[in-house]
Amino acid sequence: MAERDTRSGPPGTRALWPLLALPGVVWLAVLFVAPLYVVLAILFGGVDPILRQPVPVWNPLAWNFTELGYVWEHIVGDDPFFLPALVRTAVFVGIASALCILIAYPVAYFTARFAGRWKGLLLAALIAPFWISYMMRMLAWVNLLQTDGLVNQLLSGVGLVDVHTAWLNGRASTVVLGLVYGYVPYTILPLYAALDRAPAAMLEAARDLGASRWETFWRVTWPLTRTAVVASLLLTTLPMLGDYFTADLLSGSPSTSMIGNLINNTVLTPGQTGQAGAFVLLILVVSVVPMVIYVRSTRSGEEVAT
Repeated sequence: MAERDTRSGPPGTRALWPLLALPGVVWLAVLFVAPLYVVLAILFGGVDPILRQPVPVWNPLAWNFTELGYVWEHIVGDDPFFLPALVRTAVFVGIASALCILIAYPVAYFTARFAGRWKGLLLAALIAPFWISYMMRMLAWVNLLQTDGLVNQLLSGVGLVDVHTAWLNGRASTVVLGLVYGYVPYTILPLYAALDRAPAAMLEAARDLGASRWETFWRVTWPLTRTAVVASLLLTTLPMLGDYFTADLLSGSPSTSMIGNLINNTVLTPGQTGQAGAFVLLILVVSVVPMVIYVRSTRSGEEVAT
């Protein structure tokens, strides 16, 4: 006699699971699917010839691909004036994400493994940036990085650089460090959660079997937290791709503009809203890649666990 699958629960409770999933489905439809369709309707719609305002087209059969073709032509065509901002975005986001991982992993490891009674205080310090708006934190850096700000005063005090160094005058390094500062808390917390859940017995067993500290980390700790690293990269990389405020506030120069700045500028320019929709669609397509990597890593982790 075949054994009944008990994972779905008693027959009377099978309808409970769709009901529990219904709020999440509605939330996703209202806050993601519907806004995305609005963006597509604007992208493939038209422009009012007098007011220069977007005229969305809701019928997919009547969509016009002129704006998408224009943006694509100016990315890969003979006059690719959109391409530098896209390449700059990839470089800035890649460097900033790598720096976030390099900073966040040791902090999360120390907090989870060695903080002891100070763990609560350190966690409060890690969560504290979320209590302050991103804009206020960036404005604080503007004050620090001005030519007469505290950073120049400290550096000139030890004789490293001139006190009049213009950190806010179109420096790529300033934008990258601003991205790191703004998003590194999002990297630390998932890593801390994974490291804190890692069973200490496995680490002790590895040491008892003769593994060094490095071998224990590489063979035990790293595989257990690899999925959390991918999740942390998702939490930082995806917002960075659309970030425009950091470059505007810490640089304000076209030489450091990112794709988020292109979106912001085209939205504010009459008649170019469709181009902004094309850039949003491009970010969405690029974002699918790390999402697929994350899904594959979680599936491989589940296969190893079973």
